[in-house]
Order: sequence, then structure tokens, then C-alpha cells
Amino acid sequence: MNRHLLSIDDLDVADIHRIFTTAAEMHDVQRREVKKLPALRGRTVINLFFEDSTRTRSSFEIAGKWLSADVINLSAKGSSASKGESLRDTAMTVTAMGIDGLVVRHSASGAAAQISQWIDVPVINAGDGTHEHPTQALLDGYTLTRRLGTLEGKHVAIVGDVTHSRVFRSNVKSLTKLGASVTVVAPPTLMPAGVGDWSKEAGFATSWDLDSVLPDADAVMMLRVQRERMSGGFFPTAREYTIGYGLTRGRLDLLKPGTPILHPGPMNRGLEISPDAADAADSLVLDQVSSGVAVRMSVLYHLLAGESDKTDGGTA
Repeated sequence: MNRHLLSIDDLDVADIHRIFTTAAEMHDVQRREVKKLPALRGRTVINLFFEDSTRTRSSFEIAGKWLSADVINLSAKGSSASKGESLRDTAMTVTAMGIDGLVVRHSASGAAAQISQWIDVPVINAGDGTHEHPTQALLDGYTLTRRLGTLEGKHVAIVGDVTHSRVFRSNVKSLTKLGASVTVVAPPTLMPAGVGDWSKEAGFATSWDLDSVLPDADAVMMLRVQRERMSGGFFPTAREYTIGYGLTRGRLDLLKPGTPILHPGPMNRGLEISPDAADAADSLVLDQVSSGVAVRMSVLYHLLAGESDKTDGGTA
């Protein structure tokens, strides 16, 4: 692995499988009475979040603490950034305290990559603007691999607000690296500009017709409609969006039996996903949350554990 995890582009297929293998070991920790490993004892990780988050921040916090790291959460609202301090000064100030790793979430695309140029500790991108969210894609791929065994030759449909989705961008890269074919489904107003050229280069398909894609899908990933990022009318009404692109109770009948349903959360129940789909027997939404801790433990371990830890059974 590279020193940082800023994008799925930083990982090759072997890296992804290595993360999954370690994540499987980490997953076992969740079933222990004492959920602690010594792998990162003595190391300090700061979660620097300039955007609100529940799942990602708490997942990284739990992951770090279960690896025995000292974890500190900082948010922009409670930091000097709210007083006008620059991103560079904030990043360099927290790094000067002697930390060992920085997890960053920011509303600006490329923020994590920029910070990695300023400081000398590993940086993990926990979501930057509409660019990428690599650990979310890794946990999605890990969750699907646990259910399907392999993603080689599988067809995954990613549905929803892809224009504003960093999860979609990272997942397209990771799923295709793992051998899956991907079809991205969205209304024309929520397809990114230039997606046609990118889809040819990255090897995924696009469609505006959800009902024609679902019967052939081996897995369906619904994306949240990110209304907080929308400045215009991307669709007439919420009801019309649901009719055209929501995973409704009726659309569940279009899926092959046993087709897993994913959603990165938080879910807009009744908009992009119905309660019937969210709570279906084949829904992996809670599995994704559980996998998120294991995958982030794996990422922290591979980026921050010293060489001695990697050779003395540090994951046992």
C-alpha cells in the first residue's frame, strides 16, 4: 500500500484483497468479550472532520480504539477553523502535536490529497467533496464479497444521485478492480457531466431505466439523494423521483431471489429506498456498518502499524 489512502487509485487488486483478509480477522474481534488488539498501542490518530458524520467518524473512532490507539475527534465547529484558520494551518498544527495518523473529511474535493502534501504522517480520506470516499467503497466491496464469495463476473447496479456521490466514484473503481461489471442508473439530471467518456475509460455502463437493469443485477446499491448539495431543481418532486428511481416494494419483485441490497447511509426512507427494501431479509445495510469497523481497522493497521507489529502476530 501507499503511505496514504486518498483514493481507490492508491490501491491495486492485491492491496484490496490484503485489506479484506485482515478485515476478516478484525471482524472476529467484534464477537469477542474484550474487543482490543495491541497493534497500535502508543500511536495517536486524529479524526479531523470538517463535515458532519455519524457512521464514518464513529466507525474510525471505534476502529482505532479497538486497535489500542489513542483517538481524538476534532470537528471544524469546535476548532480554530471556525475562527478563520486556514486548512493548512489547522492540519500542520494538529500534526505538530506528534500524532501518527490523520483521518480527514472535508467538503472540498481534493482536500485530503492537499493535506497529504503538507504533513509527514499518513492521511486517510474519509470523504472529500464529491471526489471519493475510499474506505466506504472498501467496506461495500468487503460486504459483498462476504455475501457473494467473489465479485468476479457479478453485475452490480449503483442507483441514485451519482452527480453528488463520492461513494459512487470510489465504488466504480473498486468494484471493477474486483472483477464486477457495474451499471450506474440515474435520471439524466443526476448523471455527472462527461460520464459517457469516463464510463468508457473506467469500464462501467450507464442507464436511465432502472426497471430494465434490476432483473439482471446480482447486487443493488442505492445512493442517498443529497439534497443538501443541490442548488437547483434536479427532479420535479420527491414522489416523482421515487416513482422513477426508488427501490420501492414493487421493484423488489424485479430482483432475482437473494439479491443483496446495499445503502451507504444515512437513508432517506420513502425517497430512494422503501422501508420494505431497507428492512428486507437481503438488505445488507447493517452488515455494511459492521464491516465498516473491520475494514477501517484493517486500513489503520496496514498504514500505521510498524514493521515489527506486522511480523509478530499483531493481528492475533
